Amino acid sequence: MRLVEAVQKRVYDLAAENDYTLYRLCKVCAVPQPTILTMTLSNTVKLSTIYAICEGLNISLKDFFDSPRFDKESMMN
Repeated sequence: MRLVEAVQKRVYDLAAENDYTLYRLCKVCAVPQPTILTMTLSNTVKLSTIYAICEGLNISLKDFFDSPRFDKESMMN
C-alpha cells in the first residue's frame, strides 16, 4: 500500500471511530472534503493537512501514525 493510501484510510478510520461522516470530519477539522477525497490521486499528502485533522480531533501526530495501517508489513502490500 502506498503511504498516501494509508493516510487516507487512517482518516476514514478516525472518522468512523468518532462517529463522523467524512463531511462532518472535514468541517470539524477545517479541511476541504476534496482534499481528503483526492489524496490518493497524488503521491504526496501535506503534513499540514494531517496536522489539521489531528487538531480537529484533539489527537497528536503520534496518535495519528500509531496505527497498524503504518506497520512495515502493511506498507509492503
